[in-house]
Amino acid sequence: MAYVNNMDDLDHVRGGARVEDYLALLKPRLMSLVVFTALVGMLLAPPGVHPVVGAISILCIAVGAGASGALNMWYDADIDAIMSRTKNRPIPAGRLDRNSALGFGLVLSVFSIATLGLAANWLAAGLLAFTIFYYLVIYTMWLKRTTAQNTVIGGAAGAFPPIIGWVAVSGSVSLEPVLLFLIIFFWSAPHFWALSLYKKSDYEAAGIPMLPNVAGEHVTKIHLLLYSVLLAFAGFAPAGFGFAGPLYGAVAALLGAVMIVLSIRLFGVAGGEMRKRARTLFLFSLSYLFVTFATLLVETLAFNVIGYV
Repeated sequence: MAYVNNMDDLDHVRGGARVEDYLALLKPRLMSLVVFTALVGMLLAPPGVHPVVGAISILCIAVGAGASGALNMWYDADIDAIMSRTKNRPIPAGRLDRNSALGFGLVLSVFSIATLGLAANWLAAGLLAFTIFYYLVIYTMWLKRTTAQNTVIGGAAGAFPPIIGWVAVSGSVSLEPVLLFLIIFFWSAPHFWALSLYKKSDYEAAGIPMLPNVAGEHVTKIHLLLYSVLLAFAGFAPAGFGFAGPLYGAVAALLGAVMIVLSIRLFGVAGGEMRKRARTLFLFSLSYLFVTFATLLVETLAFNVIGYV
């Protein structure tokens, strides 16, 4: 199948869209991460989540995340057609037209925000609306194509789900979900900079000002190491503030140390070996976020059930 390479072609579809194409618009892998971190925030929040409210809230957060993905693919269809890792998405591959993606994303946005407001509370709904706006307008439309700090500032969009989950249950914001926000926020930079190091040619072809293309690989490695150190501190913060116990503290310290070591290993190598190590860091960063949040959840649930200290 030939890929489209200009905006006019992107508005013409060769065949009828399939259900799988609309599901792909939702960015299911990203959605699963959003749902998981939101669920952790929800389950940790006082006074405890009502099963029905919790289920509806998680569904709304998932749909809102999917709406963000669809709107992102609508706007980024031109550069998605150029990059190897995105050119087979439904719009650049010609299986879905851009207007359909736009309409789909807008409908899901309105549905998720309104339903969350009615089922949980309007503060949570407002945060969800702001997250969708931030991801589409501030990150996708503005930061992504204009500054090498796009992943740093834009990382806030992916960091809001645990706060939304917490607020859906408690109705207010407190220190605990803010700490979870900071973990994801500081995680975003090394995660995406590692990706940009081994996919540098893709971003260069698409004209996206990722840090390796703008400032060079050495500067990127320095920034990546700095943010890995900040992530290690942010990851340990829940234990430091008494929000988590010793099991979480030990796991967070170990994971943070591994992130720092993998970042240091990027120095002194170039070419294929550097890209290989960057990919290793990128893949580990995925495990970092999951294990960190899973440990916090398991430890808290164990404490509530059996009095673990």
